[in-house]
Amino acid sequence: MAILDEISSFLQQGRAPIVKEKVQEALDQGLDSKEILEKGLLDGMGIIGEKFKKNEVFVPEVLIAARAMNAGVAILKPYLVEAGVQSKGTAVIGTVKGDLHDIGKNLVKMMLEGKGINVIDLGVDVSADQFVQSAVDNNAKIVCCSALLTTTMNEMKNVVTAFVENGIRDKVKIMVGGAPITQSFCDSIGADSYTADAASAADAALAFCS
Repeated sequence: MAILDEISSFLQQGRAPIVKEKVQEALDQGLDSKEILEKGLLDGMGIIGEKFKKNEVFVPEVLIAARAMNAGVAILKPYLVEAGVQSKGTAVIGTVKGDLHDIGKNLVKMMLEGKGINVIDLGVDVSADQFVQSAVDNNAKIVCCSALLTTTMNEMKNVVTAFVENGIRDKVKIMVGGAPITQSFCDSIGADSYTADAASAADAALAFCS
C-alpha cells in the first residue's frame, strides 16, 4: 500500500507534520488503524532502529524520527482505542538511584515505543522501591534499569534484590544497560538481559513480551 510506505519513509526523515497529514489521509481512505500503526509508523521506526544499530544514523536522527512517530500515533490513538488494539506489554524504565543521566534511557524508551510497547518512564534517580511499586501498579512485564556511572551501577543489584524480597521476581524480566554495564555484570546481579544498544534492547523486550 503506497501510503503506508510514504508514512514509513517520511517518519524516517523525521517529518512530523507530513506524517500527521499522511496518517489522516490513510484513515480517510478507510485503512485500518492497526495496519497504519504497524505497517506505517512502527515499520519506519524499526528501520531507524536497525540503522542505529549499524551506526548508519545517530541520536539526533532517532530523536526526530521518534517525534514524527509520536505525532502520527497522536492522530491514531482514538481509533486504536476504539478498535481495542492492545499494547504488546508494559515496561517500566528509569535511571537508577544516584544517577541523573537520561540520554540512553530516553533512547531505549523511544525504541520500545517503536515496537508497540507501553512505557512508564520514572525518570532519573529512581530507587529500587520505586521500580517495584511502579511495576506492581502498572502490571509491567519488564523493568529497564539504566546507569552511566560505575558508582551507581551496583544500585541495579538492589533493584533485583527488591523484586526478590517483594516476592515478584518471577513476574518481571529485569533488563540492564548503560556504558559501564557488561554481560558478566548482568549475570552477577541476577538480571535477565543486557544489551549494548537501544535497538537491541527493544528487540529483547519484545521477545520477553511474546
